[in-house]
Amino acid sequence: KFNDKYSNIVKQLEAGKTDINYTEFRESFIESEQFKVASKAKNEFDNLKKEMYVQMNKSNSQEIIKITKAMLSIDYTSILAHKILRQTYKIIGDTLNAKKYKTIQFGLLYSITDSGNGKSCATAWHVIQISEEYFILQMLGAELKRQSIDNSGGLCDKMEVKTEEGENKTYYFETSKVFEGYKKHGLK
Repeated sequence: KFNDKYSNIVKQLEAGKTDINYTEFRESFIESEQFKVASKAKNEFDNLKKEMYVQMNKSNSQEIIKITKAMLSIDYTSILAHKILRQTYKIIGDTLNAKKYKTIQFGLLYSITDSGNGKSCATAWHVIQISEEYFILQMLGAELKRQSIDNSGGLCDKMEVKTEEGENKTYYFETSKVFEGYKKHGLK
């Protein structure tokens, strides 16, 4: 509803114009008024996410679509909501929407994973929200064992994990944009 860069890109994406700079899009979110709205609506977003999983267990496609669209109305950068929406459209045979949301999901994901290799703070993956860290760890099949802060090359979350193969690995996420967004809007 705001006439800013973030809102205009959301309108473009919803219209199916998915050839955008997803890093700029994610960063425009933390600069937008919608970021403040989303921060205040965190409990609502979390409740929608819980209900999404309930409806997924019931294979209730129409409710899943309704819920994920409600999640995206709060935070259109939610990779999880795009993923579940894409999968649901694929299940019901709506290939056009499945393709659109897949392009958006992977555009958002690659804008993070292409920002570094995640192997050190200096080469960390750049995130704008903590939820992005957990999404990537989930996609990697990694179970978080320990989280700490690392300042050797930026402001990073150091995530020590166990992989599905039983290996211990460490991934780094550069988090300065997370705090810049909160500071800009006077949020905690």
